Amino acid sequence: MERRYDVHFEIAGPAAMFTRPDTGSAFTSYPAPTYSAAKGMFEAVARIKTAYIRPIRVEICCPIRYEKYVTNYGGPLRKQKQVKDGTPYQLMALILVDVCYRIYGIVEEVASPNKDSHGRPLNHLHLLQDKFETRLRNGRFYYMPCLGWKEFVPSYMGPFRPETKVETDYSETIPSMLHTVFDKPIDGTKQPVFRHNVEIKNGVLEYDQRDS
Repeated sequence: MERRYDVHFEIAGPAAMFTRPDTGSAFTSYPAPTYSAAKGMFEAVARIKTAYIRPIRVEICCPIRYEKYVTNYGGPLRKQKQVKDGTPYQLMALILVDVCYRIYGIVEEVASPNKDSHGRPLNHLHLLQDKFETRLRNGRFYYMPCLGWKEFVPSYMGPFRPETKVETDYSETIPSMLHTVFDKPIDGTKQPVFRHNVEIKNGVLEYDQRDS
């Protein structure tokens, strides 16, 4: 039986936005991170070329609360007149506030491991696990992790805290939820995949759910 290499972390912050594509220009957040968002959080801490961390589960650890959020967008997707006049587009959204999640993952192989000086394959799964745990514990990141939108940075990201509890009273069925944006875990092309009737049961969302 092959050994399984598990990793996990806790993340919290004052605001989060995991955008539902079906909400159009009036953006609304999912109640929990998408698979892609969770994968990006893992990769902000540690990554290697021959393995990756596959998110498997998220636990919701604060009551789900939404608030209206307004910001000014000044990017290239504005109307031509707005770009010409230098005026921003007012972006309205329904975001999450005061969030906390515990996210779990498994280290998996995507390519053959490198070899040591004796020509023996390295245990790259354990390498990525150890690298992730060490960097997380020391607060080291390749880039600033975010809770969906880049401006929503966490107030905490690290090992599990003993006082954190799962919101076991919260359950919801999401009719359609974005699972992943790319067709491969590393160096993929854009090919969004959605899951249907995704269930959050007693504060827990399993990413491996299939359409029901």
